[in-house]
Amino acid sequence: MGEHLFRMGFRDEAAGHFHKALKLKPDYPEARENFYRVANWLVERWHFLMLNDRGRNQKYQQAIQKAVQSGCNTVLDIGTGTGILGMCAKKAGAAEVYACELSKTMYELACEVVTANGMNDSIKILHMKSLEMEVPKDIPHRVSLVVTETVDAGLFGEGIIESLIHAWHHLLLPPQSDQDEFRGPSTMGRVIPAGATVFGMAVECLEIRRHHRVFVSEVGGLSMGTVGEFHSPVSCSSEPDDSMEPYTTERLSRLPGGYTPLTQPFRAFDIDFNNVQELEGLSSREVQRLHLPVTQGGQLDALAVWFQLHLDEESSLSTGPQEDTCWEQAIYPVQSTKGFALRPRDELIVEVSCRDAYLRLCSVAVMRDGNEIHLDRRLESPYPGNPVPNPEAELCSALACLQTDHNRAKDFCMLECSEIALLNNQHYHQSFCCALAKLITNLKAAQTNQNRGSGIKSAGVASEPTNSADPNDLIYVLDVSEGFSLLSLMAASQGNVKAYSSVEKSQQQDVLRRLACSNNVPEQHLEFWLNHVEDEQATLQRPSREKLWSAIILDCVETCGLIRQKLMEKASLARCLLEEGGRIFPERIVVYGMLVESDILLLESAVQGQEPTLGFNIAPFINQFTVPVHVFLDFSTLECRHLSESMELFILDLMNTNANYTNREVKVQATASGRVTAIPFWYQIHLDQEISISTLSQDSHWKQAAVVLPQPVEVTVGDWVCLAVQLHKSSISISAHIENETEP
Repeated sequence: MGEHLFRMGFRDEAAGHFHKALKLKPDYPEARENFYRVANWLVERWHFLMLNDRGRNQKYQQAIQKAVQSGCNTVLDIGTGTGILGMCAKKAGAAEVYACELSKTMYELACEVVTANGMNDSIKILHMKSLEMEVPKDIPHRVSLVVTETVDAGLFGEGIIESLIHAWHHLLLPPQSDQDEFRGPSTMGRVIPAGATVFGMAVECLEIRRHHRVFVSEVGGLSMGTVGEFHSPVSCSSEPDDSMEPYTTERLSRLPGGYTPLTQPFRAFDIDFNNVQELEGLSSREVQRLHLPVTQGGQLDALAVWFQLHLDEESSLSTGPQEDTCWEQAIYPVQSTKGFALRPRDELIVEVSCRDAYLRLCSVAVMRDGNEIHLDRRLESPYPGNPVPNPEAELCSALACLQTDHNRAKDFCMLECSEIALLNNQHYHQSFCCALAKLITNLKAAQTNQNRGSGIKSAGVASEPTNSADPNDLIYVLDVSEGFSLLSLMAASQGNVKAYSSVEKSQQQDVLRRLACSNNVPEQHLEFWLNHVEDEQATLQRPSREKLWSAIILDCVETCGLIRQKLMEKASLARCLLEEGGRIFPERIVVYGMLVESDILLLESAVQGQEPTLGFNIAPFINQFTVPVHVFLDFSTLECRHLSESMELFILDLMNTNANYTNREVKVQATASGRVTAIPFWYQIHLDQEISISTLSQDSHWKQAAVVLPQPVEVTVGDWVCLAVQLHKSSISISAHIENETEP
């Protein structure tokens, strides 16, 4: 039932079933795996980081205590989460405390926490949005203080503006005015936080660039010159676009390769949460133009944005990139330029607006030598330094464009950030190109020999080579990669190959057709498999009654760093659909790992320490949602100490089912003393015996994952650590203990 609800999108309900199954049978692997899968959706990892951020917690507690003790004795906590801010208000002496929470999981968690701390009779928690609350239906009267932290890295992304406008009109007492010198705090309304100041700077960053702009001119031997532009779903302009997110988030200090500031930090925006007129006028504010002196030359890749949250007149929190904070920064990537280099003494013109209650920062132009260069109108080749495509390719691309889109402004294809990073991963595509070419060459040779042998047997003389257009002589390749993939087209470009792609979106299919045309791949040699398959769950089928596949390309590793679910089941089925001599790509995956000591992984996995958080018992309840495997890690920038060399943990053989196993014991020697808190892991993906790619490489589109041990293991140099590695339905688990023997 839980799995069915999860697939239908009812995550809260699914979590209830998974959690119940796990409590009834803690050792049941399916229940445990399902619960871990859904827990990341329900209780996001930043909850643990925030509760472990003592500085942030204490500042909020002090601001609330000061407000309550000054007379704000009725309090509403909007978006209560674990209930910690509401409990701070009650502990400070508030007479009445109310709280609301939309998430069913977090609402139930807050109720447990409040009850465990003996406040269930004095804090009323409502399972609803604050926008739906009314007086006296939900709370008996207006309150004198609203506390909230419904802000994201871009400040307004969680709807704080709409929530506060509604609160001022329906839930809060009127704010203080110049005529209110004789009114006490208990008769006036106020908000914590009181306001915010937004800062930003322009940056050059290869890691951001490769996830938002395709900057290669050739992918796996295919020319990209006529395909048009690829856009990530993150793009900002002063005019709202429902199909795009205005920003993404990154922790700048952890970006592989780092970043270079191209301007000094600038002040972009101020907002007063205690001024309802200012909140209501936010969306109608005029677009503000800022002229920013360029202090360092480099490619303009993004605007990085952070803010200072003013809790009251004396206390504030900063989310800046140099701060030791649980916050990420908002990233506004630049997509409209292809390698535009800023120079010192340039002025970057940035527009700041808030049309739809989202903060929008957009790089629009550069002032250089008195001339204004509009970044979105530059008539520049997308691929500088490369020759202009031939006229036939240009015509082919133009015809494809006419068939699919008459609006030139929409001549781009939307790809996920990870898919754009994949296109920029040249080593990945070159490796696949070589491996496919080797296999296809061998199959063609075998086919030719077979045809000659048949000719000799039937007529006594060798037959003429079979016409390559004969369907019976075609080599059939199936690519079942998730999302956008060029591998099928790379196979089709080898000649005498009929390739099937699993690309599903019509716009992306049009791009592949356009690429096929401009790279002289016959139209009939590329087909879209899902257009022929009635049931998407049954993509692994024979290409026809008479044929089997020569090659099947499986998507084995998720971008987050985990093995794809049901990979081995898919591999077993794929082997049954291969012709003699056919191959699965990849043929083998080797899992590598390393012992590390990392405090940050502990802080992101559970509330740490034995002491209560601000005196409240919260850890036992939220730590129920601890997930032992962390995903989307960048191991190259992870704050950790290496305590061993890398070691082989596991092998998955996709071509030989008899070579696989589910459990393995690995012994590794500690090369440094410390606490083993986690085992990060990654993959070497072997396409054949000679060609492989690593998910740990610098240009990889994959992230890494790590198993966080439930209890750290103390080691000294020379100790042998025994790891029990288990693979259950693509889910890796690892336990560790010290080997008693001095030698393995």
